[in-house]
Order: sequence, then structure tokens, then C-alpha cells
Amino acid sequence: MTFEELRAEAQGCLACNLSSRRTNVVFGEGNILSPLVLIGEGPGDTEDKTGRPFVGKAGQLLDKALAEAGIERSSVYITNTVKCRAADWSTGRPMNRAPTEEETLACRRWLVPQLGLIKPKVILCIGAPSAKNLIKKNFMITKERGQYFPSEFAKTAIATLHPAYILRQQNISGDGGFSLLVADIQKAWEAAQRLVEKDAMGKADKMVIEAEEQGTLF
Repeated sequence: MTFEELRAEAQGCLACNLSSRRTNVVFGEGNILSPLVLIGEGPGDTEDKTGRPFVGKAGQLLDKALAEAGIERSSVYITNTVKCRAADWSTGRPMNRAPTEEETLACRRWLVPQLGLIKPKVILCIGAPSAKNLIKKNFMITKERGQYFPSEFAKTAIATLHPAYILRQQNISGDGGFSLLVADIQKAWEAAQRLVEKDAMGKADKMVIEAEEQGTLF
């Protein structure tokens, strides 16, 4: 299955109850050849309306952090563990809520093949829920952000603070952790570039060895 075929199939997903209230499936966007994939928890109201990940206030802060790190948004791939907005409708007005475990598991049918097609070198988990889903269940974002962890979907995974959390903290004092977000993005990007270079050197060495074996090097 191609990436676009997977995206098209996801648009009709009815695997969980989030499908009944969604406006759009927010599959993800960006460079599918990128060595770095950013993964958040799930879309909010603005994302649900536009069908694009991280385009609300938190997304705008993420864009600012990417720019501070010297990275164009279009050079990475951005998605979420859950592709539809999770909201509490009990008051008649939808309010964002955390996806349930069942909703998150249901959406792995899209996330797993999505990452399998992209084949990233590094995954940057945006926020604790993403890290708990993709790194380990007992992940502690304030203590373990910015560290390398093994990943079944990439060479390594790193987690950072969610822009929404930073916005809330900025209302209290200081930069709210914005500088940490920028640093973690830079670390993830640099790690991804090093891994790309390492793979390229490995392929070059393999070609030299094969040429020597075939007697075609000189």
C-alpha cells in the first residue's frame, strides 16, 4: 500500500466512536521522506476543522520553535497518535479531552503503517501522552524529556514538552519551557541528520566492498 492509499483509506475510518463527531481525519502532513517525525497526542478544534495537525495556538508555537531551531516545518513530518478529535460533548459544547486507551489503540491501525512507510530515523514525541504511548507507559516528561530512548518505529525516540503546556506556563511566568522545546527539536533533528549520514557512509562502504569483490573498483 502506498502512503496516499493509506491516507485515503483512513478518511473513512469507523474504528472508534470519535468518527461520529469528527469534521476531518487529521492524518498528518509534511515531508514523508524526512528522517524526523513529530508525533503529538491528537487534533484539537482548529485541526479538526482544517484537517491539518498543529495549526491552532499550540501549533503556532511549534512553528515558532521549529523556526528558532532553524528547521522548516515542511522539512519534517507531523502527525498524532490519534487522527480524530477527542472531545467531551456532555455540556453541549465540545471541550478537548484526552483520547481513551481504546481510541488510541484503534488508531494504531493507521499510525503503525504510516511510520512503516516513512521509516523515520528519529521520532520526537510532543507531550507526555505521546511519549507514554510510543516510548513507555510510565514516561515522566519533566524528568525524561530530551533523552534518547529505543523505539520500535525508528532508530531512536525523544520526547519534549507539548506547546499547549508551554502556553499555559507562559501565562504564569518566564518562557514556560519554550527554550527546552527548541533545544529538544534541535537535538532530534541533529540526531536524525547524523543517522542519515551514518547510513550513507555504510552504503558507500558496502558499494566499495562489492566493487572490490567483483574486481570493478579500479
